[in-house]
Amino acid sequence: MNIPFSPNANLGAVGWDSREQAIRTLNDPALYRIVVLLVPGFSQLSLSSFIDPLRAANSVSERTLFSWAVSSTDGGLVESASGISVLAHRTFASVATDLRSGDRPAMILVCAGDTVEGQASVSLVKLLRLSRRHRIPIAALGTATWLLAENGILDDDTACTIHWEKLTALCETFGRLQVTDSLFVRDGDVVTCAGELASFDLAMELISYRCGVDSASAVCRQTTAGQWRVGSDRQWSTGAQYASLSKKVAEVIRLMEQHVEDTLSLHDIAKCVGLSRRQIERLFERYVSCSPMRYYARLRLERAKRLIEQTNMPFLEIAVACGFVSSSHFSKCFREIFGKTPSDWRS
Repeated sequence: MNIPFSPNANLGAVGWDSREQAIRTLNDPALYRIVVLLVPGFSQLSLSSFIDPLRAANSVSERTLFSWAVSSTDGGLVESASGISVLAHRTFASVATDLRSGDRPAMILVCAGDTVEGQASVSLVKLLRLSRRHRIPIAALGTATWLLAENGILDDDTACTIHWEKLTALCETFGRLQVTDSLFVRDGDVVTCAGELASFDLAMELISYRCGVDSASAVCRQTTAGQWRVGSDRQWSTGAQYASLSKKVAEVIRLMEQHVEDTLSLHDIAKCVGLSRRQIERLFERYVSCSPMRYYARLRLERAKRLIEQTNMPFLEIAVACGFVSSSHFSKCFREIFGKTPSDWRS
C-alpha cells in the first residue's frame, strides 16, 4: 500500500505515477524532515522501531537523508510507558508557529501509548488540525489513531488501523471509520499504523519509497532484519499460533474472528472451510483441547472484556456487538469464564 511520504504526493494505486517522477525524487537531495509529537506514556518500542531505521538509512548512505525533531506539549522530558524519558526540544505551540510561517516538515508523526483516551492537549489538537489544513502528511503510531479519531482529524469513512488491543473499541466507539487489522493503512495524507514492530515496517516502506529498494535492503542488513512486511499484512490472529500445526484450525479461528457480532453456526463454518462438523471437532480436540464452539464463545467474551475495559458502552450494546442475544445471557456466560459479572469487572 502506498503512503504519502512527501507533501501533497499524488500516488497511483500501485506505485509511482511515472518512472520519471521516481527518478526525480530519488535524485532530489532535499532532506526529509519529520516532527515527532510525543504523548505522555507513549510506546518506546513504537518510536524506536520507526526512528532507528531512518538513522540506519543515513548511516548506510553516508549522508543525511532523514532528520527528526521531538516535540511535546511543554517541551522537556516526556516519560514513556516503560519509564524511559525522551527529551523534547520543541513545544507543540512552537511547531505550529513554524507551520504558519511556512516552515513545514515533510511529515508529522504522532506517538502515543495504552492510556490514550482524552490525552490530547489543546495545543496538540490545534497543531494536528493546522497540519491537516496545510495537507502535511500525518502518521499515527499505535494508539495515536485514537487521538485522531477522538478529535475529528479522521473524516467519516476514513480507512485506518490501530493496535489490535484497541481495534474493537475503536470500531465500536467511532463507527463511521473503516477500521482494519492491517499493519498500516494510508487514506489520503493520513497514515495509521498498529505501532510496536509494525512501526519498523512503516519506516522501511518510507525508506524504500524515498531511497529505493537497494537502500532499504541495506538497512535491513544493518538492523539484522530479514525483511519487512507490507502494510496490508494482518497484525495478529489468535489462530496464528496454530497455523504451523493445522492450517484448517487457523482458518476456522480467523473465520470466527471475522464473525463476532454475526455469529456463525458450526454447520456454516464447516461449509466455509470445506470440512465436516465432526472433522472440525476432532481438529479442535487435538490441537486446541476444547470444542470449537466453546473456543468461539471464549473469543467473543474476550472481545467483550476489552470493550468493558476500554469503552463506556452499555452492557446490552456490548452483548449485541459480541453476538449475544440478551444482556442476561451475556452476563451469565461472562461470569462463567471470568468469575465476575460485566458490571463487577468494569467497576
